[in-house]
Amino acid sequence: MIKQVLVAMALAGGVTAPAVGYAQAGKTASADAPMNTFVSALMKKMTLEEKIGQLNLLTPGGGILTGAVVNPDVESKIKSGNVGGLFGVIGVDKIRQAQELAINGSRLKIPLIFGSDVIHGYKTTFPIPLALACSWDMPMIERSARVAATEATADGLCWAFSPMVDIARDPRWGRVAEGSGEDPYLGSQAAAAMVRGYQGKDLSADNTLMACVKHFALYGGAEGGRDYNSVDMSMQKMYEFYLPPYKAAIDAGVGSVMSSFNDVNGVPASGNRWLLTDLLRRQWGFKGFVVSDYTSVNEMIAHGMGDLQAVSALALKAGLDMDMVGEGFLTTIKKSLAEKKLTVADVDRACRRILEAKYKLGLFTDPYRYCKPERAAKEVLSPDKRAAAREFAQRSMVLLKNRNNTLPLKRGATIALVGALANNRSNMLGTWAVSGDAQLSIPILDGMKTVGGTGTTILYARGANITDDTLLARNANVFGEKVDIDPRAPQALIEEAVATAGRADVVVAVVGEASEMSGEAASRSDITIPQSQRTLLEALKRTGKPLVIVVMSGRPLALPWEAEHSDALLQAWFGGHETGNALADVLFGNYNPSGKLTMTFPRNVGQVPIYYNMKNTGRPQPTTEFRKFTSNYLDVPNEPLFVFGHGLSYTSFSYSGIRLTGKTMSPGGTIGATVTVANTGDRDGEEVVQLYIRDLVSSVTQPVKKLKDFRKIYLKKGERKDVTFEISVEDLRFWNNDLKWIAEPGDFKLFIGTSSANVQEADFTLTK
Repeated sequence: MIKQVLVAMALAGGVTAPAVGYAQAGKTASADAPMNTFVSALMKKMTLEEKIGQLNLLTPGGGILTGAVVNPDVESKIKSGNVGGLFGVIGVDKIRQAQELAINGSRLKIPLIFGSDVIHGYKTTFPIPLALACSWDMPMIERSARVAATEATADGLCWAFSPMVDIARDPRWGRVAEGSGEDPYLGSQAAAAMVRGYQGKDLSADNTLMACVKHFALYGGAEGGRDYNSVDMSMQKMYEFYLPPYKAAIDAGVGSVMSSFNDVNGVPASGNRWLLTDLLRRQWGFKGFVVSDYTSVNEMIAHGMGDLQAVSALALKAGLDMDMVGEGFLTTIKKSLAEKKLTVADVDRACRRILEAKYKLGLFTDPYRYCKPERAAKEVLSPDKRAAAREFAQRSMVLLKNRNNTLPLKRGATIALVGALANNRSNMLGTWAVSGDAQLSIPILDGMKTVGGTGTTILYARGANITDDTLLARNANVFGEKVDIDPRAPQALIEEAVATAGRADVVVAVVGEASEMSGEAASRSDITIPQSQRTLLEALKRTGKPLVIVVMSGRPLALPWEAEHSDALLQAWFGGHETGNALADVLFGNYNPSGKLTMTFPRNVGQVPIYYNMKNTGRPQPTTEFRKFTSNYLDVPNEPLFVFGHGLSYTSFSYSGIRLTGKTMSPGGTIGATVTVANTGDRDGEEVVQLYIRDLVSSVTQPVKKLKDFRKIYLKKGERKDVTFEISVEDLRFWNNDLKWIAEPGDFKLFIGTSSANVQEADFTLTK
């Protein structure tokens, strides 16, 4: 509970305050009263320079670098009160040293806030967020953030630059790896789960992190799938498909928001007043603070918005509170105040929000509350976190194909394990694992030997390089060697692999991308498997041995050859530290795969962007057969290779028809929709039961389907279970072109099934 009476005192010119016990950014006026009183008293003591200093977020370099710029002379700036927070500093000892500079060296002893990119785990690295989303398991996703928060706070951090909730329909964009995929409903569920996991119920507790939802907004709509590129879309599309996950994070009480690099309606997000003030604060009621992305304020110069002074003033006026790395606020605000381009009220507003965040984190009560070495020794890379990483990775993998029950593998068999990624530590963590030590990861070869046991023979051959393209390798190796080129000739590698396959009962080929071939600044125009690995797969196929293809990637790849010629195809993503063990668990059947795709897999890059919730044209193709003068391609079907929601199991599930509680629904009523799901196979397993709805006649054209709910259920072999969804008018609403959230009377179609394409159907009517 928050104390209703503020107990604050000045100690040698410094300040302290009581801890607070709420997770959200200010629940009620009465709950905020002590904080407001404390912050107001502190700000009366602050000089203008100290207030501006709170708006300055720096990285000192020499640690974790997530951009191209580092800040000089950080120590003296901290002592001068010119720094509000730091990131890129890792480790409880280093963070304490930096905090001591602020507490012992600055005039008012205002503590720093310490942040980092805790994206999919902290030092114990979990599957990339796109993989975690494929679990469709929101309690697990929340738990992954909770475990990460426990570990990160034990190591001194109190702020996570996560969750990344950008909706993405273009797999060329490398940052799809960091989000939850293409669907706004699923993305919203995951966003809220992550915020709850990081922030818990008490933000001032020493094991919770302030979350930072990013990138606000629309970053996933970058044209051409090219990072940092322009975004252009209608307001209706924005509200209907791209904004909901950000709103879900705000509603879940996220403490901070990060602006995006792109423009929104022609104005860069970091200087967009409509976005940061009108929408975020006035429409959505956000009470926390907004931080820029890495030098995004400075980058508005290249957008054509003026010089550094102009763009800094634009950003502050727009509602941006903290400038990451660029130091434009620090160096230009005083001049803009003198020229009356800004007011002191603009500075005070932003400064207050930063101080409020520090208050909510309990930093004024105890600036070292996150700096306890005994916690770090106990929590960081602890066995329970490694066990969690293994579980999360198991549940994130998606079985795309399994002809003739090729999987699971049989113990006692001789297995040829082939591929550069199959015996490799450096690529297991995936992109944006900035705190993770890749050398602590479990390679797939090790996992296969451990899980397969003594009676199983694992033969290994490299077979091919991840790529033979030296330019691509160089570009992917900016942060260290992820793509190594074997000195042997490519043909020699293939011959060794073919010979190894000849001695085996089955071949498991692990192929795909290096970890840094996806992620930030890692867009690809060609999203197929590199030719070096394709040539290897073709040679392995010619051996006639059963071919299991495991794909590691940070994005959906175009896999038409692999889908056609494999006996089994498993999308493993990048699973984190326990990848080797988790993948072996799935391949040998210790865990029955239950993942479902959250992004559509195209047949080729020419289908991109491709997504399940598309709209019909006026000339839709009525069947899968090509017909002239309908919306199609001459050279490839319209249908994707693998649809949204697709994912197989080692058992099988059947669905009954849909049973409705009625055929009509009043605006204030509901309809129940029930299906009976049966496990008709010979293994226990999990199924994701998915509900979609289509508005058949509307004043605004509607998608062919919208995901509206889902259930993940566990069924023993032979077991059956009724799954019931309750549909209300809220599930039928959409944003019209006047940006009103409405439902219109008329006919609707309801779909329930195992994927967006494999569904049962029923019809109902919303009455007037």
